[in-house]
Amino acid sequence: MRISRHLSGDRTTPPALANFDSTTVFVRATARYLRGEAFPALGLIHPKLAALAPLGNRLPRRIRNGIYTYGGANEGIDPDALGEVDVETFRRWVVEQYPERGYPAVLVGSSNGAGVSLAAMLGVPYLPQTFFVPVRRSLHPDSVRADVAWGRRHAGPFLEANPDVGLSQMHDPNQDRLMVRKLAYFRVKSHTLGPAYESFLETVLDDGGTVLSLECSYDWPVIDLGERHHFQLGGLGGLEPEEYYEGSERIAAFLADQGSPVRAWDVPDPDGRRPEAEWGFDPALRRDLERVTDREGYERRRFVFDDPRDLSPFVADRYRERYARRGRPTDRLLVGSFALLEPWWTCRTGSVPYWSAFTTQPDAARLERYLADAPAYDDVYATLFSHGVDSAGLASAERWRSVLDAARDRAGFVGVDPSAYPSDIESHVRYHADLPDEIDARHPLLPPVPFERFLERTDAVADEYDLRAQRW
Repeated sequence: MRISRHLSGDRTTPPALANFDSTTVFVRATARYLRGEAFPALGLIHPKLAALAPLGNRLPRRIRNGIYTYGGANEGIDPDALGEVDVETFRRWVVEQYPERGYPAVLVGSSNGAGVSLAAMLGVPYLPQTFFVPVRRSLHPDSVRADVAWGRRHAGPFLEANPDVGLSQMHDPNQDRLMVRKLAYFRVKSHTLGPAYESFLETVLDDGGTVLSLECSYDWPVIDLGERHHFQLGGLGGLEPEEYYEGSERIAAFLADQGSPVRAWDVPDPDGRRPEAEWGFDPALRRDLERVTDREGYERRRFVFDDPRDLSPFVADRYRERYARRGRPTDRLLVGSFALLEPWWTCRTGSVPYWSAFTTQPDAARLERYLADAPAYDDVYATLFSHGVDSAGLASAERWRSVLDAARDRAGFVGVDPSAYPSDIESHVRYHADLPDEIDARHPLLPPVPFERFLERTDAVADEYDLRAQRW
């Protein structure tokens, strides 16, 4: 899910790397926190354009939806330029975001919003495995076989130019319906650290420091398109993987609501399962991590979890413990949604961070279970990321409000216009502008949690979570 580069300010990504995507936003948010800075407007929307955001929801919905579609097209690269894309420039961009100083650890691996809060708590950088290359092309969102054929024709030069990556070509005609009309989603997973990441570790990691590998084992059915290239229909969200390939009643109803001429997607049978394109960890990178850590004498740790959202309760509870040790209140929860997360203001307001991957029914149910199992919170606030589509499996604003009502005192949204959701384009700016108004508590930023203390506590409690904390 994404919006466009034409909204960006002066801190843009290298050519061919999406300026707005989970990976790039998570890197920016982590880096801003390590620099002691807030994270307004997703770290990329120009202040002059941000000032116009309050006018966005006054536009007719069809125009707002067009902003998603054509803003996405503006971000894409020409398919004829794929052979010129160098993924190593993406890794250089990542390390350039971080303050060059000593760190006791570095997080490497899966994209994860709870991982951003974990990096902030530990005061360490995060180096992602996955990058998103948006490629311009036009087709009907339900023409799945056409996108498979298009990918076969165009992926070769990119893969030849980047022999140390795998390509997950992703097409989600449900959640990303507005963008896939004009874009092919090339999600790229590094199989090696590459020179930039290796040099960064050698420069900033303390002697005997730790490389902590975030490994989300979430996988998805895929269609094999050749060496290091596969096609993924759909992705994590409100539907089960098999529904995309086999159809279901709710997909038929969704397609009817969208005015589609089909009631199920015509797609080749999958050949197997691979790490999910956006969130999954490709274990090929682990072999290169072993090589580098053995050579440099770094310690190694793995955090392995089956679903990207499994990390959220663990991280939230560690923040709660952290506040309690400092004598701070522990009764306020702030739920970030996809890219709408703000580690600096979370800590300044003394809020416990909980990350929701999307705004689907499964995401709402997971938060509901967490609130039922955790000691009660007095205040619960949430952002809601809008992607412009009444997608199958989406949870309504009313459903989210019912989950937040588990709070003992106050519950509400931050930067959300429920009447405009899920086409609430203002929310990409308002989440940050409204946060200090909605939550008026103020606390100094805390120093990083000592890494060894964190590991000791993790070893003691990991079995209580859907998390496997391992040495290797």
